[in-house]
Amino acid sequence: MAGRKPLPTVIKRLRGTLQKCRTNPYEPQVKGTLGEPPEYMSADAKAAWRCAVQNAPPGLFCVLDAKMLERWANCAALYHEAATKISRLGLNAMLVKAPNGLLRRTALRDLMRDLSHEMKGFETEMGFTPATRQRVSAYQDTTLEPDLWEEVIGG
Repeated sequence: MAGRKPLPTVIKRLRGTLQKCRTNPYEPQVKGTLGEPPEYMSADAKAAWRCAVQNAPPGLFCVLDAKMLERWANCAALYHEAATKISRLGLNAMLVKAPNGLLRRTALRDLMRDLSHEMKGFETEMGFTPATRQRVSAYQDTTLEPDLWEEVIGG
């Protein structure tokens, strides 16, 4: 199917763009919220997980999102570790002299680039970037407002 991928209803609701006529009445409703991160994650990854859960809009994450958040948190922890090593070692951690005498990026720098690219995809999906965050607003319950069309047709 061509075109844009559809936005989840919860994102439309948070942005204030949810329209009843464009809502799938058969959309599966997920239940539950995310709890603590898995035990096997590193301390940095657990900290990233907790930060994301605490700062996300209410109702954005559910149990089904745990694996996506886990991948993002692990990428964030690895990125932090690589950035720390580069900061400690300076330019020597970013460039290495190849056998032919030319300078090239180190594997650590390539790892940071790959992690950054992967994290950006997750961050865009979850609304963590400034561009996607600006489109999210606090949910306002519109069910209490009278439906003017219902009054016109006598419903």
